[in-house]
Formats: sequence, C-alpha cells, structure tokens
Amino acid sequence: MMALATLRERWASFAGGFAVLLLGMTMVSMSALALASAGARVPDRLAGAPVFVTVPMAERGDGNFAPDRPWPPRTVASLRERLAAIPGVAHAVADRTFYAQPVVAGRPVAQERGYAWSAARLAPYRLTAGAAPGDGEVALDRSLGLAPGTPVPVLTVHGPVTYIVSGTVDGPGVYLGDAEAERLSAGVRAIGLVTGPGADTGAVAAAARTVAGTAGVVRTGQERAVLEPRDHERTRWIGAQVLTGMTALSAFTSVLVVGSAFAVGVAQRRREFGLLRAVGATPRQVRRMVYGEALAVGVTATAAGVAAGALLGPVLGDVLVTAGFEPPGFTVRLSPAPLAASFAAGVLVTLAGVGTASRRAARVRPLEALREAEVDDRPLPRVRWVTGAACCALGLVAAAGAARSGGSDPFVMPGLVAAMGVMAGLALLSPAGVPPVTRLVTWPLTRGRGATGMLVRQNALTAVRRTAATATPVLLTVGCAVLITGLVQTTAAGFALARATAVRAGAVIVPDGTPGLTDAAASAAGARSSLFTALYDAGGTPLSAIGATPELLERAGDTRVVSGSLDALRRADQILVAGWLAAGRGLRPGSVLPVTFEDGTSASLTVGGVLGGADADVLLSRDLLRRHDPVVLAAQAYVTGTPAPPGPGARVTGVAAYAAEADAEEDRLVWIATLLLVAVSTVYAGVAIVNTMVMSAAGRARDLTVLRLSGASGRQVLTTVAAESALVVTLGTALGVLVALPALHGVRRAFATAMRADVPLVIPWPLIGTLAAACLFLAACAAVLAARPATRHAAGR
Repeated sequence: MMALATLRERWASFAGGFAVLLLGMTMVSMSALALASAGARVPDRLAGAPVFVTVPMAERGDGNFAPDRPWPPRTVASLRERLAAIPGVAHAVADRTFYAQPVVAGRPVAQERGYAWSAARLAPYRLTAGAAPGDGEVALDRSLGLAPGTPVPVLTVHGPVTYIVSGTVDGPGVYLGDAEAERLSAGVRAIGLVTGPGADTGAVAAAARTVAGTAGVVRTGQERAVLEPRDHERTRWIGAQVLTGMTALSAFTSVLVVGSAFAVGVAQRRREFGLLRAVGATPRQVRRMVYGEALAVGVTATAAGVAAGALLGPVLGDVLVTAGFEPPGFTVRLSPAPLAASFAAGVLVTLAGVGTASRRAARVRPLEALREAEVDDRPLPRVRWVTGAACCALGLVAAAGAARSGGSDPFVMPGLVAAMGVMAGLALLSPAGVPPVTRLVTWPLTRGRGATGMLVRQNALTAVRRTAATATPVLLTVGCAVLITGLVQTTAAGFALARATAVRAGAVIVPDGTPGLTDAAASAAGARSSLFTALYDAGGTPLSAIGATPELLERAGDTRVVSGSLDALRRADQILVAGWLAAGRGLRPGSVLPVTFEDGTSASLTVGGVLGGADADVLLSRDLLRRHDPVVLAAQAYVTGTPAPPGPGARVTGVAAYAAEADAEEDRLVWIATLLLVAVSTVYAGVAIVNTMVMSAAGRARDLTVLRLSGASGRQVLTTVAAESALVVTLGTALGVLVALPALHGVRRAFATAMRADVPLVIPWPLIGTLAAACLFLAACAAVLAARPATRHAAGR
C-alpha cells in the first residue's frame, strides 16, 4: 500500500524508469518475435513437391554457408529413374539452377535465376499464356509484361542469348527447356518427388529412403526448408546478429538506466527513508518497499511494451526486408512464447536494475531525517572503487596489447576492450572524478563578470552525483559512437585502400544490375577475370577455389610463389595450393589431391606449387574451372589498356572507384547495423538525461526559490540551469571522445601494419556532432522546463 501511495505522489520521479522499460521491452518483444519468425522456410518454388531427396549435408558451424558436394551425373540419372518408379510418384524432377537474366528496355531485370521447365512442377507454377519452352525458347514471369512470341535477350554465364518467349507463368523465374538447362547448370543436389492424386506421402517417403540408401537424405514437411538458397540463409544469419545485438543492448541499457533512475530517487528521498527508519521501519521493510515500487512500475511498463511490440512486430519485419537483413517473403508472426519471454525479461530487468538502489535505501540511518543540506558528500562505496579501478586497468592492459600488435595478432578486440573498459571504469568512478575535472574546466568561469559563471561552477561541484548521473550517459553514448562508427569507417577505408594498392590495371569492369560478369562482358572489353567457386575433397569438405591465369595474378593481388611455378595454372591437371592448406595437409609440389567439381565429376590433380597470400585454398586453370562449373560468374575483370564497351550488365570504372565500391552491399549492411545500435543507445541516453533532469528539479526547488528571492530574475535562473546542463553535456562529450580516440588510433596503427598501407583514421564527425547536439538539446530543454514551475512559484511569493 505504501509503495502504491508513493507512486501516486511521486509519479514524475518514476516516469523515466517507466519510459525506459516501455522502450526497452517494445524493442525486446519486437526482436523476439522477429527472431522466432526468422527460421528457414520451404521456398515457394519447391512447395508443391511433398518429398525431396537431397545430398547428405555436412555439419556446418555458425556463419558457414559453404555448399554441399553435388551428386555425380551418373548418380543423378540412376536416382531419378528409380525414384520415378516408386508407386504414387508422378514425376521425379532434378532441381537444376543456373544464371539467366532477361534484359528488358536495355536493362537487366531483377529476376536472375534460371530453371529447367520440368522444375516448374515443383511449385507448381502454371502457364498463363503460350506454351512450354522448346529449343531457343524461354518461359518468363508474366509480371515482366512480355507476350508470347516476343524476342528477348537473356544474359547467361557465357553472354547474351536471344530467346523467343514461348509462354508466361504465374511465378518468378526464367525457364528453359530441360536439355538446354542441363547444359547451363552445374551439379544436382536435390530431386523433388511430385506425387499423384491420392498418393500416401509417408509411403512415398519410406520407399524413397530405401531407394536413396546412403547416397541421399529424404526430406518432408518443414525438413524441406534446408533447400532454402544459401544467400537467403546468409541474409537471415546477418539479421539474427543485428536483432540479437539490439535486444542485448536494449536489455542491458534498460538495467543501467532503471538502476540510475532509482538510485537518483533514493538519493533524493534519504530524509524520507530516515523518517521511516525513525518510526520503526526495518531495513528489510524499506528494501521491500523500494522493490514494490519498482515492480509496480516494471510490470505496467513491461506489459505496455510487450503490447506495443506485438503491434509493431510486422512493421519491423517490413523494415528488415527493405534494409536487406531478411530475405524477401519474410513476415513477423505473432506467437505467445516470445511475448511471454519478453514480459519475464522485463520483470527481471526491473529487479536487476533496482537491486543496488534498494540496498542503498535500506542502509539509510534514522538520523538522516535530521539532515537539512542536500550536499553530495557521501564517499563512493569500496566495491565501486575496486570495480571501477579494475575496469580502467583492464582497459589500459588491452590498449597496451593492441599497441604492441604488429598486425599479425588480433587487434580489433583488444582495442574495443580497451575503450569499453576505460569508459566503464570512468562511469563507475564518475562521482569521484567529476569534481577535479569540473574545477579544471570551469576555472575560466570564475574570472568572468556576473554571478552566473560562479553559480554554474558551484552547482556542478556541489551536486556531484547529479552532474555524474547526467555526464555518464553522454560519455558512454558519445564514446561508443566514436569507437564503433570510427572502427567501421576506418576498416572500410583500409580495405578499400588495400584493394586499390593490389590492383595493377588501368580500369576495372564491374557488374551493372547483375550478380556478376558474364564471360562475354569481360572478353568484349579486353579484360581478364577470375572465377571463385568451391571444390570438394575426398571427404566432401568444401575448399574455396579460384580459376585464374598467371597474367591475371600479375594484375591483381599480393600472391607470392613459395614453391613451384604459376605455370601450373596453364595446365588442366595441376593446381596451386595456399600455404595454410599445404601445411595442414602435408601437401607439396608433386602431391596428388583428389577433388570433386561443382558439376559432380571428380579428378585427381597434382600440386604444382604452394602460394603465400592466396585468396583461396586452391588455385587452378580458369578454363578447367569453367568446364566443370558452368554457373559461376566473375566478380570483376581487369583491363590494362583502353577498355571497349563491355555490353549489357557491365560497366567500366576506375581502380579507385572500384576499390571504394567493391564491398558496397556488405558495407551498407554493416553501416545500417551500426547506425541502429548507435540510435538505440542514443535514445536510452536521452531518456536517462531527461529523467535525471526532471528528478533533480524537485530537489532543487528550494535552491531556485532562494535565487529568485535573492534578486535573480526568472530568465537569469533558467539561463543558469541551461548553462549547467550545457557544461555537463560538454564534459561528458569531451570525456567520451578522449577515451575512444586513443583506442581507435591503436587499432588504426595495427590495422595499417596488417594491411601494409597507410590507413587513414576516419571518424564521422557530423554524426558525432549531431549526437552531442541532441544530448545538449534534451538536457537543456528538460532542465529548463523542469525548473520553470519553481521560478514561477518563487515570483508569486
């Protein structure tokens, strides 16, 4: 009862904690719903086949999206024949995919996946006009607006080919006749079984297991989701990392801000707790009262946040798809389990945040009721001293480790630990560190005319905990923003510089509206390109492979010949292996490595040399790789002289521009994720600042009244309050920048050593300035608006 009465009387003091929990649990519940909805799903184009037989899939670690070894061509033919003979099976369809991208109005369209016409049964997609494709014909999605009989250029891996539209279908994709699709596709990894009317799916699956034996795995129901494209799987994985980071940041920040809000409230109510102790309340009762207040706020805010998250979850799903963090077709589905878990997390966050404040309230002595002055003269607890000093020491040790890294050891994590450790230590020790820094910064104010400067200085020094409570979120927000955004921008600039340095060509041919370059685009411009794909060893383990020529390696890259010769790339029976693969498997020139190609065929290749600085496990002849992988596209091509027009789906760019945009999509996703994290932390910092100002206003009412009665005008009092806020925010901003910059410089130096280039330190100062200005605006507005009633009340006396 007493806790509820306190909430009614002091609702403004709990508004900040309520707002933080509401925001935090809204974010947590939305993210939880999105994560629960983000599982793999059966592709729409395969949903019509209830049974699939796939190649055995190896266990892969988190973040590993390597493909699985395809079946040999003979195995595919044998399996199809025997699976088609199973009673109840109408069609056994080998799922063949390849690159095929129509060019409409001179530009490649968004659809760039080609399939055999028989694969349309797996959806099933049906003709809406025309007929099935034959030789030289293609069936297209009706949304492209091309009528049957229309000639259309289609980009294939070899170059543009003009087909006649034979018909249109009611689904996405580019469909060619089965014979032509087989020539353009690589190995087969799945065979779909389309059942006839009334067929028993369970019996068909059981018979398929008998037929497949150890050569394949039968998938039914949701198990068919393993057929999801690997690029969709990678997109989902990236989205899960972003959602997990936002959820963890929201929960962690909620604990800190709720704890700070209740700590300030306890500090302001020391006399109240002293009175309770004086009339007989035990420390346990005081602690239970604080917990009761927190639970009342936490349960209400969490329930509202979970309800808001349920409403906004579908909106978040659309945002994730638009930003590229989830594949097309992703939707957020409502589910009771994530919402219940979010509610429980909100209650736990509340209890964790209020724990320290409740113990502090329970330690208030009855004599505190006799205090008149509200001076922050209480020393820091010993535990806080020790923890803060330990964090600073950890940060300094990590900084020394990052500085000593010669580029060969991991250096990003020590740099992050260094900055975060020092920031956490300064946040814990801020009540002790703020006074000397404030005296130093505000010393010029004592030399000016008027009393405003003196009042600003003395108020900041007297209300140490209020000053620290306001400066700390600014320090953490600005420091983390400088560190994270600077790290992302600096590493991106470093990789771009390294790419530009490694390319020794006059120009670069890059894709334009296509996923890669066709062979014709590169050859038309007089360029040379490499192909990146996978090979498989005898155990089925994927090995990254590059098909290249000796001339190409001279134009790009830092590959060094350790033993053997680059002439191995001119032969169809030899390969070059990277130093790490040679060391791990005991390979040397003359060794034989059995491999399986992407088309399912196998060969034993002789090691012709060992390379240092290779970009893949294996390098082999480009012509050899193309013969066995008719699907892979080149990422770029290099030109030494004046390039000729490359044709549709490609464009010419300079080396510097190529280096800057080579990883543009990945850089975009990383930058969006970074901005999301910075935005979330800034919102919480803003709430913490406003909450501190509002709660402090009640404790300062008597001080402001005294100022007005002493002759100060209302405008002067509000100017003083705004100046105090500006001072504190400036102090937090400066400390955040000063803490992050040395760590960033250490990371940049180690990164430059690793990249063997003069990597510039790039910090988005306009963004940092905007964050600092937002904090300053919120602090000044909240302080002035909270102090205005006190100045008006004093003027009426």
